[in-house]
Amino acid sequence: MDSLQKFGKAVQTLKPNVEFAAYDKMETEEDFNKVKWVIGEENRSAITTNTCPHSEITWTLVKAEMDKL
Repeated sequence: MDSLQKFGKAVQTLKPNVEFAAYDKMETEEDFNKVKWVIGEENRSAITTNTCPHSEITWTLVKAEMDKL
């Protein structure tokens, strides 16, 4: 399982049904800060932000879950 797959599983463990887009790898906090978090929809297009809107999802918590996998 690669780092991106681990990231997806870790996020879903922390908060199921969160929508996001991540590309390439997920190994550092810098990578985490590039994730596009879906915060809404307009005209059938996702509205995203690079700031995670979920207080229960931080790089530290995600990394801890990833390390368990």
